[in-house]
Amino acid sequence: MLVPVLLFLLGLVLLIKGGDWFVDGAVGLAHRFHLPELLIGATVVSIGTTLPEVMVSVQAAAQGNAGISYGNAIGSIICNTSLIAALTVAIKPGPVNRSALKLPVAAFFLAAALYVGFAYTAGRFFRWNGLLFLALFLMYIVLTVRQMRAHPETAEPEAEEAEGDQKPTALWQQLLLLVAGAAAIALGANLLVNNGTLIAQALGVPDSVIGLTMVALGTSLPELITAITSLAKGHGALSLGNVIGANLFNIVLVSGAAISISPFSIPAEKLLAGRNASLLVDIPVMLCVMLLLCVPALLKGKLSRWQGVVLLAIYAGFTVFQFLF
Repeated sequence: MLVPVLLFLLGLVLLIKGGDWFVDGAVGLAHRFHLPELLIGATVVSIGTTLPEVMVSVQAAAQGNAGISYGNAIGSIICNTSLIAALTVAIKPGPVNRSALKLPVAAFFLAAALYVGFAYTAGRFFRWNGLLFLALFLMYIVLTVRQMRAHPETAEPEAEEAEGDQKPTALWQQLLLLVAGAAAIALGANLLVNNGTLIAQALGVPDSVIGLTMVALGTSLPELITAITSLAKGHGALSLGNVIGANLFNIVLVSGAAISISPFSIPAEKLLAGRNASLLVDIPVMLCVMLLLCVPALLKGKLSRWQGVVLLAIYAGFTVFQFLF
């Protein structure tokens, strides 16, 4: 057990340091081009922090392990929202940029509606479903870039205030921080996921449950590290944008890539009242936590501490359900 423990600790160090570099690079780019941190978080940062999910799901799909691919995407969305975003909101609730939030939220629920439709009507995903999700990913990136160009003046107030406190860095330095941070985060998450999965399998935990909990939490560690680092550095909008963008990418990029490589059926390893527990619990919880996070933010233009507390309670209940039922 010594080697897994050492690799786990190494992964943790890489995640922490990588998160620090990644946030510094992303915030630097937002300041340089006068862009909202929420939008930077929903695109550049989200792609970087979603890399572990992409790698794990694609590898699992190529090996024919549908349970890990499916559970990783759904579980990561639940973890991102009801653990990571919940911690951010519970610790530091505050106003959000509603105009910057509309596009990623609308894109997520459009993709989620398609995902749910395929899951409940066919009970499986076909290759064309995966290709459609990948097309939506490209469309979202194009629309976001156009929005950034059309409204460069909508930079977050916190970004403007923080800019005076930071020494200007060259563009190549910001890009290097971004790339080096993403690489360190991806490698660190991979070390944690591999060792966590081995332990869970040794205990006889089903693959779908491993994907929904151990792997989902492990591959969501980049988002968690980014959220903690963003809060510590006073960039809460970056963290919120990262979570929402990462959730969207878990459907259109992570699931899209996995399905395109190897189409699969909805795993039915776990039953509840004789029916597929994933359709009764996992997908409804995914939609519920995103609605709970996004609807009040869009209606009121702010996040409240009660949202974070409720989301954390949902995550605790969801995790207990996965292992006890």
